[in-house]
Amino acid sequence: MLSTAIAGAVFTSPPPNSIQAAVRAVGKNNPGGVLMIVKNYTGDRLNFGLAAERAKAEGISVDMVVVAEDCALTSTDKTAGRRGLCGTVLMHKIAGALAEEGKTLPEIVTIARDTATKMGTIGVCLSPCSVPGSGPSFCIQDDEMELGLGIHGEAGVKRTKLVSAKEAVKMMLDHMTNPKTTTHLSVSAGDRVACMVNNLGGTSVLELNIVAREAVCYLEGRGLKVDRMYCGTFMTSLQMAGVSITLLKLDDTLCRCLDAPTSAPGWSKPYLPRGVTDRQTPGQMTIDDSSTDTVVSGDGSVTLSQEDSVRLYNVLSAVCLSLVAAEGQLNSLDREAGDGDCGTTVSRGAKSILSKLGTKDNTGLPVTNPSSVALSLANIVETDMGGSSGALYSLFLTAAAKCLKTSTAAAAWSMALQQGIQAVTRYGGAEPGDRTMLDALYPASATLEKELSRLPPLEAFAKAVEEAQKGADATAGMKAGAGRASYVGAVKLNQPDPGAVAVTIWMKAALASLKS
Repeated sequence: MLSTAIAGAVFTSPPPNSIQAAVRAVGKNNPGGVLMIVKNYTGDRLNFGLAAERAKAEGISVDMVVVAEDCALTSTDKTAGRRGLCGTVLMHKIAGALAEEGKTLPEIVTIARDTATKMGTIGVCLSPCSVPGSGPSFCIQDDEMELGLGIHGEAGVKRTKLVSAKEAVKMMLDHMTNPKTTTHLSVSAGDRVACMVNNLGGTSVLELNIVAREAVCYLEGRGLKVDRMYCGTFMTSLQMAGVSITLLKLDDTLCRCLDAPTSAPGWSKPYLPRGVTDRQTPGQMTIDDSSTDTVVSGDGSVTLSQEDSVRLYNVLSAVCLSLVAAEGQLNSLDREAGDGDCGTTVSRGAKSILSKLGTKDNTGLPVTNPSSVALSLANIVETDMGGSSGALYSLFLTAAAKCLKTSTAAAAWSMALQQGIQAVTRYGGAEPGDRTMLDALYPASATLEKELSRLPPLEAFAKAVEEAQKGADATAGMKAGAGRASYVGAVKLNQPDPGAVAVTIWMKAALASLKS
């Protein structure tokens, strides 16, 4: 792509002597000449221009292409002009490929200057950067984002409230292509374009790919053909958390140059399948398995009376509402030993159950059939809760459902609890004492089985809930033997396990509902 690159101090143009040394290294005794690709900043233009004139005086053939594809500016006032941004990387690739093809310097300059008029870039950030040894280059609030910033830590042209990736991409591309601005890129339906999503330094791969998808969807929605999609770290602004999007209107020559092989380590291949030369959004995949419903209908197993069906509905509703309300509490506990999302995970599953539960008069779950309800809940948490919690609770409910096929007596519910625990133990690998949900479930199950022989079911269940609470409390002093907490130093584990606490929350909610 480039024969040489000259670096100055951070965010500063390199001195002419350094540039001149690079030009000599490339251009001396080279009849082909030297092309300088320069971003449109005053210091760069002056220093590279001075070096170019000195090189010409020494007899070296030199020309310069200035890249100024920034689309952020909206005013017509006298300014330093449009900045050179990530589109410069595309210029490096195109000019380098043309040189490898043996094009003359004038030919390369002509194509490069024409290319510079066909590209546009705009950036957005969530946080500023800091020059080493200095503070942030500007201040921005946690709920704000900056549109139209440069690559040298300077603030943008517009500050807005934080929005979703989809809205942010639309805002960026609408601004870039707005014909009412003086720096816009003019595009029309049917145009072929290359799109480059660039990491400004502090953006994760996950976030970059989300932006890339939204950009492709939006551009294709406007009738553009996104032939090339690049996504990666091409031109950063130190550790700035943000992205820039560059569009380049394509023709066959530019496509050929972009696709030319290079060993440059900073160049990432476009998102293209092997053997495919043009990127196309695939059609929606069809699946052979049509059984996508999460709700399991009645299967001929024992059913409940109308009164007991309403009671089961109320219990499910109370359990889910309690878990949603406890999201913050469980997340806080999980930050001590895990990744801080236990509350969010179980809340997500509870909300999904609530959405499918419906109303007492028109319930979406088969509350007259406990076995089918358990299987339906297993499907829901498996699909919508996700993570280890979703899998464990799905195992628990699937195993429990078998015990409710032929009986709904208290003993059957006790046996269902036991079978659920055994499935979690068998496949999850944890045991009582490992600081997991089992430390609340095991004592609750043992107590329920024991007390049912001498107490009414509701009183026996109340005793079980008490033991579950004691078991959960005891996890605060346990060494973790399973789950993410097992990787954390014991000195940091001084709060109850969030999974065990979650068990006490839904058990208490079920008990309160039954009592009322």
